[in-house]
Amino acid sequence: MEKKKVKNVFVSGAISPHFIGESIAKHQSKTTIGAHDIFLGQVRADVIEGKTVAAIEYTAYEEMANKKFHEIREAAFEKFNLNCMHIYHSLGTVKAGELCLFVFVSSPHRKEVFEALQHIVEEIKVQVPIFGKELFEDESYQWKVNS
Repeated sequence: MEKKKVKNVFVSGAISPHFIGESIAKHQSKTTIGAHDIFLGQVRADVIEGKTVAAIEYTAYEEMANKKFHEIREAAFEKFNLNCMHIYHSLGTVKAGELCLFVFVSSPHRKEVFEALQHIVEEIKVQVPIFGKELFEDESYQWKVNS
């Protein structure tokens, strides 16, 4: 069996709604797809100890992170009946209200996309070495802890 190439999932800065729309539009010609599901991760303006998050600065050990994304992707194709999957994650500064994670899955049937998407997003949160520094409005910061 041919080994698939590890793709770079990282984009610089926020993921634009235009990019997401273009990704969806490209799938209209794929007539074996009956359902899509999308997860969009957005930076929240959390208030922590009286300070408001203005942005998150994302960093990653990119080679290892891309390998983990690849492993999650391949495992999902083994576990679920998927036609297509795309994952993109931001690096650099993403302001509150902007998008930092885009996961897009397609399948012949809706049940598969719902189950697959939830599984994939949870695996990303647990496995992928991406680090977020919460930048507060007062220019202080702290490292983000995933919950």
